[in-house]
Amino acid sequence: MRKWVKKLLMSLGILLLILLAANFGLNIWLKTQLPDYIKKNTDYKVSYKTLDVDLGSGNIFAAGIAVNSKDPQNTNVIGLQGTIDTLKISRFGIYDAIFNKRISSSDLLLARPNLNISLARPVDRKTDKKQSPFLFENIRINKGTINIFKYTKQKFLSVQQLDLFVENLQMTEESVEDNLPVAFDRYDIKGKNFFFRPNEVYAITISTITTSDGQMSVGNFRLNPLLSFHQFTRFYPKKSKLFEFSVPKMDFKDVVIAKNKISLTNADFQNPVLTVYNTGVKAKKTDKKQNFEINLEDVKLNNASVLINKPDGSRLLFAKTLNVKVNQLKFDKVTAEEVIPVGYKDFHFSGRDIQYSNHQNFSVESIALNPKSGEIRNLILAPGSPEAGKGAMDLKAGHIALNINKFEFIEKKLNLDLKDVLVENIKGTIKTGTGKPKKNSGPGIINSVIVRKMSLKNSDLVYDKGMQPLAFHDLNATINTIEIAPQPNNQGLSFKVKDYFLTTRNFAYRTKFYNMSAGLLKLNKNKIQVNNFVMKPLVSRAQFIKMIPVERDLYDIKVSGITAEGHWDLFSDHQSINASHVTVDGADANIFRSKIPNDDPKVKPLYSQLLRSIKIPLTINSLDLKNSVLVYEEDTPQSAGPGKLTFANFNMNVKNLNSAKAKGKPTQVDIRINCSFMNLAPLFVNWNFDVADRNDGFSIAGKTSNLPASGINPFIRPYLHVTATSGTIQEMLFNFRGNPAGLHGTFNLKHKDLKIAVLNKNNHEKKGVLTAVANLFIRSNSGKFPEAVEVENVERDPTKSFFNLFWKGIEQGLKKTLIGKNVDKTEETVKKAVTSVKEVKKSVKELKQEIKSKKEEPKPQEEKKEKKGFIKNVFRKKENPEAE
Repeated sequence: MRKWVKKLLMSLGILLLILLAANFGLNIWLKTQLPDYIKKNTDYKVSYKTLDVDLGSGNIFAAGIAVNSKDPQNTNVIGLQGTIDTLKISRFGIYDAIFNKRISSSDLLLARPNLNISLARPVDRKTDKKQSPFLFENIRINKGTINIFKYTKQKFLSVQQLDLFVENLQMTEESVEDNLPVAFDRYDIKGKNFFFRPNEVYAITISTITTSDGQMSVGNFRLNPLLSFHQFTRFYPKKSKLFEFSVPKMDFKDVVIAKNKISLTNADFQNPVLTVYNTGVKAKKTDKKQNFEINLEDVKLNNASVLINKPDGSRLLFAKTLNVKVNQLKFDKVTAEEVIPVGYKDFHFSGRDIQYSNHQNFSVESIALNPKSGEIRNLILAPGSPEAGKGAMDLKAGHIALNINKFEFIEKKLNLDLKDVLVENIKGTIKTGTGKPKKNSGPGIINSVIVRKMSLKNSDLVYDKGMQPLAFHDLNATINTIEIAPQPNNQGLSFKVKDYFLTTRNFAYRTKFYNMSAGLLKLNKNKIQVNNFVMKPLVSRAQFIKMIPVERDLYDIKVSGITAEGHWDLFSDHQSINASHVTVDGADANIFRSKIPNDDPKVKPLYSQLLRSIKIPLTINSLDLKNSVLVYEEDTPQSAGPGKLTFANFNMNVKNLNSAKAKGKPTQVDIRINCSFMNLAPLFVNWNFDVADRNDGFSIAGKTSNLPASGINPFIRPYLHVTATSGTIQEMLFNFRGNPAGLHGTFNLKHKDLKIAVLNKNNHEKKGVLTAVANLFIRSNSGKFPEAVEVENVERDPTKSFFNLFWKGIEQGLKKTLIGKNVDKTEETVKKAVTSVKEVKKSVKELKQEIKSKKEEPKPQEEKKEKKGFIKNVFRKKENPEAE
């Protein structure tokens, strides 16, 4: 053997002996001096029954350990108190323990530890670089009982019968609001009776936790409020909600818990129950950025129950059964800024027996929703707590279904594209509110909403606005391509509809005075059909007169059919009506007006101005009213019953009815009327005006012939207390032109054998003297070719209708024709004659009374004869006043 080899072997042997001696000495020193060293150089007191240390490997084994803090009141370091049956440490950092006063190890095993740990006071890591006195890469705990307290001695975390394996475990109270109290890379845990108190309001309890092959099962998880709702509102007056949550069982795997991040897969929550108590305080928005992240690969909530209470303790929302499945659920500082603060790849949501109660109550038997479709069955809406100015719905919907092409938020703006929406069997009432609508300040969150097809089937719906219900029975409707988007100036939303089709039977609309109904209503953008339209008064004429403050017409209308063809756009920002042909067939209209109420002081515009006031372009190329009857009745305080005008077999054609707002289209309106006046004579009328004419000029001309004079008795008899006894109006022609100030023109009347009779106020007795006087001034015959008279300076009362002005023109023409051109003088003569007759009647009445009073006195025979002759003479004068 060479010399240098022997020296090397001797050196190694000596070194080995030294190491053995050092290890033996160290063990002796550790057993005898380590407790005193730890006590002098650390913040803890440690004792143990046995201790073995391998200086070469750094492995330590100890048994029967007891540990206590030297100063339990020192909150700047972690406090320890308790016992450990067995302690094994692998690769113990002896240098750090001696020189840095820090215990570090690659592996730590604690068998049956029973420890109370007090966390150190949180420190600011930016200014305090002090490191934790314990660093372990891996930790194992068997059958442990651990209690962790905050530096305030308040319990923070506890667990019993804990079996734990964790890689790179970190525990601190540092930044509890932003970080989790524990963090680790990999885990295997089992334990009972977990307790965690993250703040002063809540405590989390768990009955059992077990793991197997990365799968964790949690039994009876509960988030419990530590305060009653009354205490919560008292001590936290700015908090908006108090929560209570429990889950009998939840399973998940591959849990990763880092400083501010939780991620896991296959999370399954069975029968969770969530209760939320609202305080009524509006939550304040915070500018603090969210720095917490959750990644859940697959999440399931099975048979969940949710209850949200109002501040008064009543229910706001209750969901008996909810089921949720979400794939790749993500919450982080990016998603937190969105309208929906979570991201997802796919989701499925379903629920049963869901109720929501506010000013409107909602109840849903079942609901299902996913990114591609949705369905609701048996939706019930009922009025809830009334709120001033708000509307309410009392509805039942049997089935609602939709298919979704796209649903997303981009830059906090909604983009929604629905393939189709189906609503079936809606029955109930929608009442509008009385409050003023809010000013439209902008489009809100909507960027684009498109509904490709919307169908409403087999529904009975009532829309009630201001106690005026609009009822649709057996309603079926289809709307194609509804588009909602911001207006170009961002001052609200634009609304467009490409096409629609609606049918309803027994359509009805009720107002204060009328009930309007139709047997059938069909409507699309190119055609309208209405069958059996009825507009029936709800009150009698006497009631109507009492209910109106000023004059007003009362209508009673029936129409067999109404049809319209053309094109109209009623659902966009550029509304218009362009009808090629409108037909009203078989109308039976009665118009009643009483002159008993006060006159309406409002200015009555002419029809050209009324049409011009329509805000949208309106054009009806041809309007036909066929086979109809129009009756106008008018009542005055002096009339004995209403006067009546009847227009039978009424046919009217209107060309180019318009609002003068369609560029390039003519604005002249031509009206042709032919009918049977009073069911006795034909009447023809030509009437035209230009809607674009701001002077509102018009012309109206007409003709009637072979009208028996007695035919107008139903109108003149109640007012004038006269009746035509004979004669014929062989022909009447009128041709007037006018404007809002009045009219002028010509009038021609050919008549024969015209006689009238004057009646008393009861319209029964014939007054012979007055009849004779009246017939004395009336021209009974016009001759073969009567000369036309000029109708001029007919002033219009702006508070009266167009037809009042028209009637004034006819009236002036009749006076000039029948009485003479010097109408005023003739009328004055008639009035004087009538006054004279009235004075004679008065004298006769006084004589009669005087005779009656003297009859009772006894008289000589001669006086009686003289008196009798006097009476005869008086009555002779009564019958012939002119003899006087």
